[in-house]
Amino acid sequence: VEQEQESKNLTSTILDFKGSNDNKDEGANGLNSNVSIEEMMDQMKEKFAKLLLGEDMSGGGTGVSSALALSNAITNLAASVFGEQSRLEPMSTERKARWRKEMAWLLSVTDHIVELVPSHQKNKDGSDMEIMVTKQRNDLLMNIPALRTLDRMLIDGLDTFKDQTEFYYLSKDASDSEKGNNKREDDKWWLPTVKVPPDGLSEAARKNLQVQKECVTQVLKAAMAINAQLLSEMEIPESYIESLPKNGRASLGDSIYKSITDEFFDPDQFLSSMDLSSEHKILDLKNRIEASIVIWKRKMHQKDSKSWGSGVSMEKRELFEERVEIILHLIKHRFPGLPQSSLDISKIEYNKDVGQAVLESYSRILESLAHTVMSRIEDVIRADLLTQDPPESNPTKDDSRPNSVHAGDDSESTNAQTLSDLLTWTTDQNDNEDQTEPQLETPKENNDQKHLTKLNMLITKKISYLESLGGLRSPTSRH
Repeated sequence: VEQEQESKNLTSTILDFKGSNDNKDEGANGLNSNVSIEEMMDQMKEKFAKLLLGEDMSGGGTGVSSALALSNAITNLAASVFGEQSRLEPMSTERKARWRKEMAWLLSVTDHIVELVPSHQKNKDGSDMEIMVTKQRNDLLMNIPALRTLDRMLIDGLDTFKDQTEFYYLSKDASDSEKGNNKREDDKWWLPTVKVPPDGLSEAARKNLQVQKECVTQVLKAAMAINAQLLSEMEIPESYIESLPKNGRASLGDSIYKSITDEFFDPDQFLSSMDLSSEHKILDLKNRIEASIVIWKRKMHQKDSKSWGSGVSMEKRELFEERVEIILHLIKHRFPGLPQSSLDISKIEYNKDVGQAVLESYSRILESLAHTVMSRIEDVIRADLLTQDPPESNPTKDDSRPNSVHAGDDSESTNAQTLSDLLTWTTDQNDNEDQTEPQLETPKENNDQKHLTKLNMLITKKISYLESLGGLRSPTSRH
């Protein structure tokens, strides 16, 4: 009976996706429809065969774990569908259909990751009997709908630029005279240059850009929060621990260690004194800080402290850990487009939990896509600002801080945010489902709004050092 039910569910799933496969003309006898279903079945067989083989096409059993194979499949699908997303334009119908169809296949695995929960069953004689029933695992039940909503918001946001005619992109071979003041000065020289009318964008276009920017900002924050929570729950592999030095000072270096252990500590001043002119240097600092956090946490929880030495007291070690965690979160929020750190890569590689692998990879690609869309929106806003102000007085992006999220002309909202605002964006929410989200403006239906107002319940991020944040942070604004 279970096999028949699964067969019916599979047939129903295929029929649901058939209409989004390709808009092909159906013949009078319906043969083209059957061919479409057969092709889709072949695609499903090929994809799940690769997952079962663990990416080992030889069949010799030397493939990766199921969790890593599924994580890689989601990552590769996003890379092939979205690519660089070099322009602010909607996805094609074919790419959108492929994305939704194949993501539904990959996410269908989570429908069968269940846990046993108590329930009641009424017998024929009217008596009640307590039984155990299966339910989708709690973390998947909460986060999969949230990630689907964020996914839909990003794609629908791109669709709003379908018929716009106010800005356009020059070809890569355009001369410098054509590019004018809009010539890219950052390291992404291969991206096309955006052009706007000589008198700038219309008020309607500017308002739409601002609305979409605020929407993408909320998506980016939500995806980052979910991904950070999942990575924090994954176990640290022994191979990573064995590669660490014996103390935090060796990991950080003498100069960084001296700044962090100083009596007066200001995270803003610390970051301003560091060389963050390239992505490689930022990632190196992030790797050093994460390694020191792991070392100090292990020392605080190590029963045999003699094997680790006792040069620093427990209280000071806790204080140092809080300080480096503050720096780490500042780096993550100022540079959301950074590649994965050594610790994150190690956790993903050795993770065996399939559910966590799906959630982590799905949230990671949504975070990456949201950051890319944000950059494309800021390119258009910057081009519009150059038509109003001379280049020397225009607040452009800081090239010494790559991949950071800039506010453009929204200084009163984004630039005024503090570290506490970024870290507690879900903790001050009201649990009432009828309350709407005041900062989010999106043309989606009420179903998406309902999901968005519940994001505070879907993301249960715990920040251990938040209680002492007020005494450690500087009074200046974070961004």
